[in-house]
Amino acid sequence: MRKIAFLFPGQGAQYIGMGKEIAEKYPSANKIFQISNESLNLDLKNLCFEGPDEELMKTEFTQPAILTTSVAILKVIGEHGINAEICAGLSLGEYTALVYSNVLSFEEAVKLVKKRGRFMQEAVPEGKGAMAAIIGLDNSLVMEAMDKARTKGVVEGANYNCPGQIVISGEVEAVKDACTIAKELGAKKATLLSVSAPFHCSLLKNAGDKLKDELVNVSINQPIKKIISNVTGDYIINSDEIKDLLTKQVSMPVLWEKSIEQMIDDGINTFIEIGPGKTLIGFAKKISKKYDNEFDYFNVENIETLDNLLTKI
Repeated sequence: MRKIAFLFPGQGAQYIGMGKEIAEKYPSANKIFQISNESLNLDLKNLCFEGPDEELMKTEFTQPAILTTSVAILKVIGEHGINAEICAGLSLGEYTALVYSNVLSFEEAVKLVKKRGRFMQEAVPEGKGAMAAIIGLDNSLVMEAMDKARTKGVVEGANYNCPGQIVISGEVEAVKDACTIAKELGAKKATLLSVSAPFHCSLLKNAGDKLKDELVNVSINQPIKKIISNVTGDYIINSDEIKDLLTKQVSMPVLWEKSIEQMIDDGINTFIEIGPGKTLIGFAKKISKKYDNEFDYFNVENIETLDNLLTKI
């Protein structure tokens, strides 16, 4: 029996042209882009389809752009009768999961993530923060590298993506030092990421506080789908905890590996990544290797990948 989970990408997955093919073919998808334009008083549709890249890369535009693209594709998948039992999104992607679960209206979500992006961008002066991916090193040794590097400043685990991949975040010198130490401890790679701020670490707490103030005015509904939280790697049980989790999510690590493990433990055997890119499917494949079960993996970002999904499910 097929049990489906939807996965929604976060910042970093964006590219010019995302969502264009599906919006041109499906009126429901195009309507989501139009709603986004009206909600933000901004031509986000044109930014997604045509760029320019330097504007799309700005965090306050990137976040609503990815959310809009993912929700537009989600509408089309729903029209074809494909639904998920469980959903989760990586960082920003969690807002797509909340829209899918009817916790947030799309209109409120897209306005909220634009502000979230701006708060995150402004929290740390440009050039003061950094993030890096540590590849091929046990978690305990990544922790050791960060502990040693803290003499240079703040450095913390930001994304626990899959076995052998942790993203770290913090002040530039501390992050660079942690990379050097990680390589000495045997990491295959320790690479600085091209990001505008040190996401998911304590330096972003101020951004979370500002987001908390915005969330006061946002309507939250009880989830109609099972959602796994980035902060806990476990299910969101009650709508009362959602605003607190979204506030914490900005400055706390994303427990993605734990989230996928929870899905597998609950019988999920089909993962569908909805939105730009296929990074999350890659993570799911690595996480699921230790299980004896058989799994299917799909990503949907254009007509070709949509048709592939529809012919196999």
